[in-house]
Amino acid sequence: MILAGDIGGTKTLLRLVDATGTVFEQRYESGRFASFESLLDSFSQAALEAGFDRPAAACVGVAGPVADTQARVTNLPWRLDATELQAHFQIPRFHLINDFQAVGYGLETLSAADICVLQDGQARPGAPRALIGAGTGLGEGILVWAGDHYEVLPSEGGHVDFAPTDPEQRELLAYLSARQARVSYENLVSGPGIVTIYGYFAQRYPQQSSPQLAAALQEGEGAAAISRAAAAGDELASRTLDLFVSVYGAQAGNLALTCLPAGGVYVAGGIASRIQARMQDGRFIEAFRAKDPMRDLLSAFPVYLVLNSNVGVQGAAAVAWRLLA
Repeated sequence: MILAGDIGGTKTLLRLVDATGTVFEQRYESGRFASFESLLDSFSQAALEAGFDRPAAACVGVAGPVADTQARVTNLPWRLDATELQAHFQIPRFHLINDFQAVGYGLETLSAADICVLQDGQARPGAPRALIGAGTGLGEGILVWAGDHYEVLPSEGGHVDFAPTDPEQRELLAYLSARQARVSYENLVSGPGIVTIYGYFAQRYPQQSSPQLAAALQEGEGAAAISRAAAAGDELASRTLDLFVSVYGAQAGNLALTCLPAGGVYVAGGIASRIQARMQDGRFIEAFRAKDPMRDLLSAFPVYLVLNSNVGVQGAAAVAWRLLA
């Protein structure tokens, strides 16, 4: 039996898996715990009470940079050390990987029903793949063929400098530059980024802003409230999501130009699947392609939207099983 985990800035999913599949699973609000150790203590106690033994290996995907045996969660004050976790929880093999590495390894566990085609193309077997996904932050990764499986190279590419592509986005950059020293794509292509974009529109067009939505944002409902308002016909909320999708597509195109993913571009993360209709309306792909003189090149790469929200923990499980091989 193995332990697989997916640590996000908002939620953490832990799962025990044996040869038959998942046998025990718990989902936690990450911010309720002072450390990952305290969260894993809670999970381990619950698993023990449910009659499960200690796992023989563990792999946990972490939303933040991982170096050797140590990891830091970008949007939480958590520091993890695999050696300390291995000793404390008496798990013989304990491995930490970047959360988007975990998503990358999970791609090979997906079925046709788990993906939606955003752009047709002929994926070349063994060619590089690109992975991007917005959630609490913006994750990116590159997949390269390693003989019998794809190996995932971690990246912090979500933190590269934001480059506006039209007058509206240049105004948005000026709005943010007056408030912070540096503007990255993650500042916009993420859950908090949606709130930031709406704040820009609400300041620029105050007569169109909704008091009800402003109250919901004040209560901390965030991007979900903006998505609901857009679905109900709120103009500024709708413009917010349209701009978000365009910036998202542009950065996906930047990543594709960097690694030439003839094996496909995969868009994961929790936000895109929840606004699937907007992701499919052509705005994302137009921004993805708008890289003259490279439009034709980008138009040839297949682009897929990942619909399975558990792909990260599935990828972590695949790595954990390999630790026992």
